[in-house]
Amino acid sequence: MTSLFSFPLAPINHLLAQQAWARARLAAHAGKVARLDAGVLAVNCQVAADGLLKNAAPEATPQVVLRVKLTDVPLILQNRERAVSYVRIEGDADFANAISLVSQSLKWEAEEDLSRIVGDIAAHRIVSSARSAMETAQAQRRALEENIAEYFLEENPMLLRPQTVAEFGRDVSKLRDDIERLEKRVRKLDR
Repeated sequence: MTSLFSFPLAPINHLLAQQAWARARLAAHAGKVARLDAGVLAVNCQVAADGLLKNAAPEATPQVVLRVKLTDVPLILQNRERAVSYVRIEGDADFANAISLVSQSLKWEAEEDLSRIVGDIAAHRIVSSARSAMETAQAQRRALEENIAEYFLEENPMLLRPQTVAEFGRDVSKLRDDIERLEKRVRKLDR
């Protein structure tokens, strides 16, 4: 049974506040309710006249229902471009399209938020450093993956390259054919 609850919408509304186009896109659907249903949990959100979101009453009838499995949430968060493929959408197609477009395009402008606290130059340097650290961490992760793969392929062969498997298959087929020819010759000689 699904349980409806209130969801803290402040982070989403913060992102919407930074993107006038997104608020305008949602404001065209003011008053409409969307339900995000994750099986055991569900959230009703209503679009306000200014394009921001507010929690809707649990008994409100949604114009759009977005159904998602809880097990798919990490996949959705990992790859927002493919998020729609994990969600089943029911209801008002135009409203659902607006939600999809906004959810795929909203991005947090960390530098803008940080600049209000530490100033523009410091914010730029902090965000640049964080980006650089993330890129370095990703490069190191890739290098580690490649090193582990190389170890298991070359030094302690527990894995096989696809080309090696294909060559082995061809060699086995050739050996089988050679054995069949040899058997035919032996039978011929026996006669």
